[in-house]
Amino acid sequence: MGERSGIFAGDDPFVLAQSWLTEAEAAEPNDPNAVALSTVDSTGLPNARMVLLKEIEVAGVNGRAGQGAFVFYTNYGSAKAREIEATGKAAFVMHWKSLRRQIRVRGVTEREDGAQADAYYRSRSLKSRLGAWASDQSQPLNSRASLVAEVARVTAEHGTNPSRPPFWGGIRNTPVEIEFWADGAFRLHDRFQWRRDGVDCPWQVQRLHP
Repeated sequence: MGERSGIFAGDDPFVLAQSWLTEAEAAEPNDPNAVALSTVDSTGLPNARMVLLKEIEVAGVNGRAGQGAFVFYTNYGSAKAREIEATGKAAFVMHWKSLRRQIRVRGVTEREDGAQADAYYRSRSLKSRLGAWASDQSQPLNSRASLVAEVARVTAEHGTNPSRPPFWGGIRNTPVEIEFWADGAFRLHDRFQWRRDGVDCPWQVQRLHP
């Protein structure tokens, strides 16, 4: 671990991930918190899609317990949520062209459907909150007009301060593997992999070949 310095320095991968994301927020033109989320379906066929990472939880910060985690939000009836529910696992990669860096994460998952999810839901725009009620995510849709009509219906039903839908909330990924990658000259990239045997185990860090 002694050779880790500069952008790779630190003893907590979640603090390091947050620092890279903070840099990206000042450099990326759109959605610096976008991640490519990977799951598998019931046949083992992989699935991938872009989602927005909403929280990097750092243990010991703002009252956080545990070992740190990454959180995004979705409809629990969506394909990604159903696949995650079936396996209890997921992976994602964050890639920033402006920084020429990426972070890869593999871990175990759980729902975040309590006060933390309520608070995030309340922070969204009203149209986004109503859209969460109206969208039967990943299911067939007859037309956009029918979706707009459903938005109007739920607006009339739930008003201007809708509660969080019971079928919508967070998914927390607690990793057992995190890899930090940075572009290097002549494709001799720098890669450092953090691994642990379980979410309660200590991290082991090693440099990888490019």
